[in-house]
Amino acid sequence: MSSHHKSAGIVGLAVMGSRILGLVREQVFAAMFGAGKYLDAFLAAFQIPNLLRDLFAEGALSTAFTTTFAKTLEKEGEPPAWRLASLLFSAMILIMGVICVVGIAASPLLVQITNFGFHGVPGKFELTVKLTRILFPFIMFVSLAAVVMGILNARFVFGLPASASTIFNLVSVTSGVLLAYAFDPQDNWRHPDFSERALYGLTLGVLLGGLAQLAVQIPSLWKLGYRFHWKLDFSDPRLRMVWALAWPSMIAGAAVQVNVLINGIFASEINGARGWLNCAFRLMQFPIGVFGVAIATVTLPAVARLHARSDMKAVGKTIEDALRLAFFLTIPATVGLVVLAPDIIRVIYEHGKFNSGDTLLTANALRAYSIGLAGYAAIKVVTPCFYALDRRRTPLMVSLAGIGLNLVMNFTLVKYFHMGHVGLAATTGCLALVNSIQLAMYLRRDVDYGDWGRWFRYALAIGIPALACGVSVWFLKHWLAGFGQGLVMLITALLIEIGVGACVYFGMSWLFHVHETRTVVGILHRKFIKRA
Repeated sequence: MSSHHKSAGIVGLAVMGSRILGLVREQVFAAMFGAGKYLDAFLAAFQIPNLLRDLFAEGALSTAFTTTFAKTLEKEGEPPAWRLASLLFSAMILIMGVICVVGIAASPLLVQITNFGFHGVPGKFELTVKLTRILFPFIMFVSLAAVVMGILNARFVFGLPASASTIFNLVSVTSGVLLAYAFDPQDNWRHPDFSERALYGLTLGVLLGGLAQLAVQIPSLWKLGYRFHWKLDFSDPRLRMVWALAWPSMIAGAAVQVNVLINGIFASEINGARGWLNCAFRLMQFPIGVFGVAIATVTLPAVARLHARSDMKAVGKTIEDALRLAFFLTIPATVGLVVLAPDIIRVIYEHGKFNSGDTLLTANALRAYSIGLAGYAAIKVVTPCFYALDRRRTPLMVSLAGIGLNLVMNFTLVKYFHMGHVGLAATTGCLALVNSIQLAMYLRRDVDYGDWGRWFRYALAIGIPALACGVSVWFLKHWLAGFGQGLVMLITALLIEIGVGACVYFGMSWLFHVHETRTVVGILHRKFIKRA
């Protein structure tokens, strides 16, 4: 087993824990409020600082910093790399502080632009503005946490940074629920009827979670020998290199965020749509986070170091291995989500005020999102490679082109075909596929990561087992339905269906001589057989 696969496995396990707790968080919030005014307002308020986090912190700037830090460490050693870290920390504290102040003051305008449809429900717009103001400092905490994560990843420390988001989810859920009950006491705690006041408790819980995500990583950074010193020098050549790498990516990221905002504007006109879409996308993000993000996290520093050594053959091999592993894991996940969407939603979300109607509407959105699952995973792997290879304008062009396509598809599916929130999800999934294909074709100009014939054979080698997996699960699902539809039976059936589907996929992939199958067998053999 390569160290790359081992590191990806570590990150995958850590991210899996985070995603599971993320699902728990969304499950709790949905059960407390159901899909409607309150949940829509909370999600819309959280979206604005969260988009800025994706744009400035965990997206463009984090990628640019990890690349520059890894190359500085490889070529010049620790002192210059640590100085770069202090420069970026200082700059982020200043910049994000200003953004928080401006954002709090401009919250009414921001909500008006992104969610003007909320005016159709009395009090919904005003509530969203209040929650947005409370949540804006969140961007400061997670921005600094992303810089710490970049340093640790560049030093090949992956497990703890990937687990930091688990701490965020754990703290935000626990403290959020406790504060919700404190702000809005309930006479019947088993069947609560929360009001607007409880939302303020959830919002403060999210802030505490962001702070915990930063704090949990500091000890590891300290052990590596880093000591923060306030240094504000925007003319430093290494910091300028970070900005040079980051700005095109920020513009590209801004294009992506424009698409998200456009989708939000359409969704704001449908009461409950944000809740349905958010729950569905959270489930779709689970395999992306466990597989795509995990693989991309360990691929970026590896590609950056290999490129610094001018070993382009090794760069191509690293990217090929990463993409193969991403497709091997996400293709069957796509099939599983399409076949089992209603049952998965029912088990996870249909509790409290989240009813059977919400389940059906969320399941339809999940199936539409799943169209782009493999594309999302590929984008997560490929996009950071462009920055490691100093080809930062390519993702920018692809993202800008996607804005027009996103707008046209939204109008077509939502306004013309009246597909509502499902049309928004389908647009997002299709756009991910299109963008991933474009990026893959552009990357081929610089890196040889396998000819098209080899990729076609690989697609067949995993596509046929995935299809067989889906068919077997579909028949098993309908057979097991005859034994009852209670929650316990539904959970049992899901576990059986997922287990059988995994065995069918894994077994056929083994017969088709898919290399990644043997990698998994090697891991299991070393961990369990040799230790026995």
